[in-house]
Amino acid sequence: MRFGVLTGGGDCPGLNPAIRAVVRRAAAAGHPTLGFLDGWKGLRDDRARPLGLEEVLGLERRGGTVLGTSRTNPFKSPEETAKVLATLERQRVDVLVAIGGDDTLGAARELHRLGKAVVGVPKTMDNDVEGTDWTFGFHSAVAVAVDALERLRDTAASHHRAIVLEVMGRDAGWVALATGLAGGADATLLPEERYDEAALLARVRRALAARGDALVVTSEGVDLGLAAGAAGGKDDFGHELLAERGVGAELARRISAATGAESRSAQIGHIQRGGAPELFDRLLATRLGAAAVDLALSGRSGQVAVLRGREIVGIPFDEALRDHRKVSADWLDLLHTFDA
Repeated sequence: MRFGVLTGGGDCPGLNPAIRAVVRRAAAAGHPTLGFLDGWKGLRDDRARPLGLEEVLGLERRGGTVLGTSRTNPFKSPEETAKVLATLERQRVDVLVAIGGDDTLGAARELHRLGKAVVGVPKTMDNDVEGTDWTFGFHSAVAVAVDALERLRDTAASHHRAIVLEVMGRDAGWVALATGLAGGADATLLPEERYDEAALLARVRRALAARGDALVVTSEGVDLGLAAGAAGGKDDFGHELLAERGVGAELARRISAATGAESRSAQIGHIQRGGAPELFDRLLATRLGAAAVDLALSGRSGQVAVLRGREIVGIPFDEALRDHRKVSADWLDLLHTFDA
């Protein structure tokens, strides 16, 4: 069996360990692997390179993806779809392993519906893929965000400021939730909850009165009720580019205007995506990559390898793509236990 593998969507720590696991598991069973470059774009344009044991040596500790990635939608037109199918035929790929989030897995599902053998590996630093308890990339990204928050705590205390840290999270606020809880933020704003400015300002005022500074964590996808900043257009899958919305900066402006406190904002952006994967992400990515090969070898095309409790299992694409996994009520309850 000839395997193909690609990484699509935003990069995150753990992609390289997953690639390594796919190649080594396939090789252990006597099967070669071909890596497509820059996600679905490489499959569409027939850009690939063989991946053997030497090519994946040491990938377990490297951030990013050696295959490259993109946010290319290969099913935007019949012409692009035809190119994808032609590449698979020309390269004699028997089964494709697609590593990515909702958009990448959605494209993989379309390929499966067209009769091609394909299995999925879920990844996203947002931790919002349905059907899996955790996605790799999340733990490493949150570690970076918590480190940033702790550094901001020092400067906030030194200058008696209110500082807003904006982290990634379009539809789900897992990164902000974990950062706020682990870093001891005075207020944490998530897309799952309606923005309540009065409650936010009350928490900030309590923190300022108690110790002279305040820390707020917000997801980039929080709806402040107005267009904060200029939208940066849309990607191939129709998602608004959020980098220029300026949610953190707008919150800092409102806090300063309402409280009189000197306020600042910090947007760590793509810093959250880089760097070597932490232990949990290395292990999870390795398990999922190997499990995807096992699914293919057992004839279970059309499934995604996911973590359920302590076990790695396969579930249909439809189940994995049912919806974004949002922050649940029990986590929100815990979060608000620690509000200032």
